[in-house]
Amino acid sequence: MTPESRIYVAGHRGLVGSAIVRRLKAEGFHNLVLRTSAELDLTDQAAVDAFLAAERPEYVFLCAAMVGGIHANDTYPADFIARNLMIETNVIDGAYRHGAKKLLFMGSGCIYPRDCAQPIREDALLTGPLEKTNEWYAVAKIAGLKMCQAYRLQHGFDAISVMPANLYGPGDNFDLETAHVLPALLRKFQHAAETGAPTVTVWGSGTPRREFLFIDDLADASLFLMRHYSALEHINIGLGEDITILELCRRLAAVTGFKGEIVHDRDKPDGTPRKLLDSRRLFELGWRPKVSLDEGLRQTHAWFLAHRDSLREVRPA
Repeated sequence: MTPESRIYVAGHRGLVGSAIVRRLKAEGFHNLVLRTSAELDLTDQAAVDAFLAAERPEYVFLCAAMVGGIHANDTYPADFIARNLMIETNVIDGAYRHGAKKLLFMGSGCIYPRDCAQPIREDALLTGPLEKTNEWYAVAKIAGLKMCQAYRLQHGFDAISVMPANLYGPGDNFDLETAHVLPALLRKFQHAAETGAPTVTVWGSGTPRREFLFIDDLADASLFLMRHYSALEHINIGLGEDITILELCRRLAAVTGFKGEIVHDRDKPDGTPRKLLDSRRLFELGWRPKVSLDEGLRQTHAWFLAHRDSLREVRPA
């Protein structure tokens, strides 16, 4: 890629896409092709085909997806599988047919079996049952990964897939109904700190372990892999360490200034017991994350405080 390369970032206003756009601009890339969901419905095959035929991007970052936490996955299973399948099919196939040089498909660590060995290696894919609380999203992401592999095998299309750990950072979704665990908890702890609430209730036992990757590190890794990685097998992107949900809550309490008690609602599901990615293949290529969890939490909290009044999805608790 050069600064003149024509680059399409699908989903550029989401958490992942916006970080990749920031990174591209910081490195001098100026020929970016961007469309909002109002301007281009990625589930509309004809519209996507016409767009790619007209714009002819050389490089595609496929970050657009319907995403959410356990509650959202449980509430909207049909939407999660259908919309994500349509988006990735339309963009991957269209990018190939209209001459893109390379495509990066943004997957998710939830594609791996619920109970596979930790840390999770790339070859653990499809070796056991998925976690039931997000299987619809996971199946769609696995299909996108396999589509990239199939187009490489049959057509020689340079499509790669990356599997990040749990993501967080500026631009995240903080809605309690649809957010992932970290931003939802940050918002709950901030509200409790400001209102003087004596407790914050957290879903499940607090014992599951999760790995959290700062969004700007993901963007940096994505550009690194677009430049330096071309292979059939997908590749993990992680921080290299994990913590329990209870420890995450304690760190969020410290960041937000909450002084009360953390209460566990054990009637709610825990989800997968542990998710720690084995990112050694990426590290051996020469990339490493730069932002620690504590620093990432501070940056995310500061961004939330600065932008929460303009976030339509943030409702009073």
